[in-house]
Amino acid sequence: MERTQKFLNYFLSHRSVTNDLISKIERKNFDYKPTETSMPVGKLVTHMLTSFYMFAKTVKDGNAAVFGEKAEYIPQNLSEAAAIYTDKTKELISFLTNEELENRIDMIRIFGMELTGSQLLQIAMDHEIHHKGNLFVYVREMGHTDLPMFVNRG
Repeated sequence: MERTQKFLNYFLSHRSVTNDLISKIERKNFDYKPTETSMPVGKLVTHMLTSFYMFAKTVKDGNAAVFGEKAEYIPQNLSEAAAIYTDKTKELISFLTNEELENRIDMIRIFGMELTGSQLLQIAMDHEIHHKGNLFVYVREMGHTDLPMFVNRG
């Protein structure tokens, strides 16, 4: 369980910053995108939140069936969605066992290979960090200058 707690702390050190950035996005800006080919910010945030949840659920369930499902919640309020998905993901991670972390999961359809639960969580974290960088750009371009550090170690 110490391994799970360490990962949970790592997840929350990044997710708290993601949620802080999300709190700066007003409803009127949900369709904002910095370039024509960029994802609108509301869709980006929904993608970030639901993706990490799907990765964690895949590790918990031992299969990738959740990737074929639609997101359970379409946000009208991005901060509310962030709180809901953070809690749901936190709960999944909290109860992962060492066996689930070491379990090999068929991810051939998505990644072309089998991956362990630990590898999937690392991919989820890398994905979150990548898009959090995008989110910093979006929020700054919306005019916000009082931004958090990249990671919250507090």
